[in-house]
Amino acid sequence: MVERINAGEVELKEKVVNINRVAKVLKGGRRFSFNAIIVVGDGNGIVGLGLGKANEVVSAIAKGTEQAKKNLIKVDLINGTIPHPVKSKFGAGYVVMQPASPGTGVIAGGPIRAICEAAGITDILTKSIGSSNPHNMSKATFFALGNLLSAEKAAKKRGISIQKVFHG
Repeated sequence: MVERINAGEVELKEKVVNINRVAKVLKGGRRFSFNAIIVVGDGNGIVGLGLGKANEVVSAIAKGTEQAKKNLIKVDLINGTIPHPVKSKFGAGYVVMQPASPGTGVIAGGPIRAICEAAGITDILTKSIGSSNPHNMSKATFFALGNLLSAEKAAKKRGISIQKVFHG
């Protein structure tokens, strides 16, 4: 149920989640390259995640930003929080996200916080279990946000009215 968005339609802000230096050992010594995890979002429910790899940090960030703009999704928000609890796993990274009442703030760490803020989420409770690897955590968070369903989408998917979604 992931809704893809075209990058030309919205004004996006980019945020660097993580930069990692990787060394390739050759007979003449080590050759260094960089990879960067970038998140872009409009702060109003649209968010994208990208990974860029290059020999310079600036090039890696630019490549990651371009990839993130190609991977935009629409997140259904209700009053600055998510509509229902959601869990997601990627590799050994496991993320649990729960809606929170207004005024709670973004209770999240590392990559999860960056993605939630880029998406425009203002109140959320999160927990990361297992691997704290930024690659796995960021992808698990991105997939969790992509799996969210609004009441309208849930009703349409089940073929029932919105009232029946809430009242059985």
